[in-house]
Amino acid sequence: MIFPNGLDRPHRILLIGGTSEIGLAILAALHVPATAEIILAGRDSQRLAAAGQRLPGRVRTVAFDAVQVSSHQELVDGIFAEGPVDLVIAAAGILTPQPDLERDVRLAAEMIDTNFTGQVTTLLAVAGYLRAQRQGTIVVLSSVAAVRPRRANFVYGSTKSALDAFARGLADSLHGSGVRVVLVRPGFVTGRMTSGLPPAPLATTPEKVGAATAAALRGRRTARGRREAVWVPAAMAGLAVGFRLIPRPLWRRVSR
Repeated sequence: MIFPNGLDRPHRILLIGGTSEIGLAILAALHVPATAEIILAGRDSQRLAAAGQRLPGRVRTVAFDAVQVSSHQELVDGIFAEGPVDLVIAAAGILTPQPDLERDVRLAAEMIDTNFTGQVTTLLAVAGYLRAQRQGTIVVLSSVAAVRPRRANFVYGSTKSALDAFARGLADSLHGSGVRVVLVRPGFVTGRMTSGLPPAPLATTPEKVGAATAAALRGRRTARGRREAVWVPAAMAGLAVGFRLIPRPLWRRVSR
């Protein structure tokens, strides 16, 4: 079984970035039981409440701001003081257009703290408790942008590259502890974050990312181990290899 309670579905879940379309799609695809407790952590209390109304189980919301790193340990302490957590989904993130970042570097700092720094501080706190439990699963939402940042979006790509590297290191540090880390790397996802942008090739949806992630979480261990990196769509795994091989002068011409 994939979750520590001996069941196919988790019974206590923390979604960091509680209004994330992808995070909520993962919960929907997991078919969380009505007896489960879902904790949505985020900034916008009204949107959190609205998201909670669409979910099964006992849903509650907690205030979480990714850029307020000094509050993260206390938040995690409080959640785990109430009992073990089966599944933690790290889905906080923003996408600010590159020209805006260059006009106001404070926006760049906000995106770095939201997409990377705040994820690190929160997940380090979470990992400490899961290691003590000797069980649990962490899902980290990365991106194909992590493979090789593009000049048109290099600050965002850099935050995802850093998060991707952190998640891989976290997985190695937790190896043998009973804690699993699943890294999700979607391509262009049509949704609220990319509203107004023309879809890139092989564009996907939050629902498809959710379904692929749920399938990986349900996957049983084989002789080759579990699937710990999820590319959505699956063809992105092959494209990522190609991205690394493109000569730099040609890569500079890539706009999407």
